[in-house]
Amino acid sequence: MAHTAVLWLVPLVALLVAGLIAGFAAGLFGIGGGFVVVPALLAVLPLLGGDKVQYAHVAIGTSAATIILTSIRSLRAHALRNAVEFEVLRTWAPWLIIGDAFGVVLAGHVDGTVLTLVFGIGVALMSINFLVPGLADHKLSENMPGIAPRVAIAGGLGAFSSLLGIGGGTIAIMVMTLCGRSIHRAIATASGIGALIAIPSAIGFAIIGYHQAGLPWGSIGYVNVPAAIVITSMSILSAPLGVAAAHALPPSPLRKVFGVYLLFIAVIMLRKSL
Repeated sequence: MAHTAVLWLVPLVALLVAGLIAGFAAGLFGIGGGFVVVPALLAVLPLLGGDKVQYAHVAIGTSAATIILTSIRSLRAHALRNAVEFEVLRTWAPWLIIGDAFGVVLAGHVDGTVLTLVFGIGVALMSINFLVPGLADHKLSENMPGIAPRVAIAGGLGAFSSLLGIGGGTIAIMVMTLCGRSIHRAIATASGIGALIAIPSAIGFAIIGYHQAGLPWGSIGYVNVPAAIVITSMSILSAPLGVAAAHALPPSPLRKVFGVYLLFIAVIMLRKSL
């Protein structure tokens, strides 16, 4: 009995900690927290049983589910500081959702090992934005992209993010800062983009995985409900703390720390896939 209790205590604590870190990172950097949640889930899901070939899909689908409330909580906290550009969210939303749907369908036809490889490469690329000095300070324009580039950027962002189980905040922040927005307004608006991507993504992963065999205990399709609940219960508490830190702390050292974390995760994920 004691051994069984310890066996369940370890994944529970791991997911609670992942939720706290993901929520704080979501508020601080405008991301959904998937960069934290997916690796944690890949480590914990074997304890919930099921076939290991399903773990990558379940981790990404569950991550998308956790991003929904985390991003909404971050968005509300940023909105109270009048930092969110809702016009950007309104004009990007249709293309994000269309790209998201494409990414989910594609994920359903991709092997779990390939999905892990894609995640590792994507995380490594995202780390560049946090590690290269002054990258976020460059400006290409004072205006947000017009209709044609907006469709391409938002559609691609939706597809890419749904494949990785992330909120897409990093790319959105890069685009907004290149178009003359401050880092704080970009982070605030990106938190809303995370929710727009995560809602259809989580629904899609639940649908495409619904009749799959070998899923871990508690899964609805590729979304593991118990893990999602545990992670979200913590992330919605820590997200406002991340928002407060984003508006109070100098971003440069924090960005470097997170960039190093992303590189570390990228190496782990790439080793898993190769």
